[in-house]
Amino acid sequence: MAAAKIKKGDRVVVLSGKDKGKTGEVVRAMPKDGKVVVQGVNIAVRHKKPSQAEPQGGLERREAPLHASKVAHVTADGKPTRVRFETRDGKKVRVAVKTGEAIHG
Repeated sequence: MAAAKIKKGDRVVVLSGKDKGKTGEVVRAMPKDGKVVVQGVNIAVRHKKPSQAEPQGGLERREAPLHASKVAHVTADGKPTRVRFETRDGKKVRVAVKTGEAIHG
């Protein structure tokens, strides 16, 4: 992912995989790896052994990163769209391909 088309705080929809169709907010973006972590999506379960800090142990659920190509930005009406870059008023701005509206964030 050369430019950061999806950033932290964006609302996205998952396009493929076990969580297809789910929407959520990007909690963490990793542009060098081309991955994003979306709130409530791609939950990984880890078995934790009891320890001094956590004597109960048990299952730990957390969001795992997924590839940025598997998510699409969500427009105001809730539909997925691709993102492109435009120069508006001398500034580089992210723009929704379907609607042409600027994406703030």
